[in-house]
Amino acid sequence: MAKKPKKADLPQKICLVCKRPFSWRKKWEKVWAEVKYCSKQCQKGSGVRRFGS
Repeated sequence: MAKKPKKADLPQKICLVCKRPFSWRKKWEKVWAEVKYCSKQCQKGSGVRRFGS
């Protein structure tokens, strides 16, 4: 059985809406090149997540 890669070794992208980094997920394996958003909330564009405000 192959070892899982460490989270730090997975590819990352920056979300187009909230500008936060997010890592590769198994469910995005076949469409990773097309993934632009970190979550469904950002994909809907229903407001930018604000932390510390």
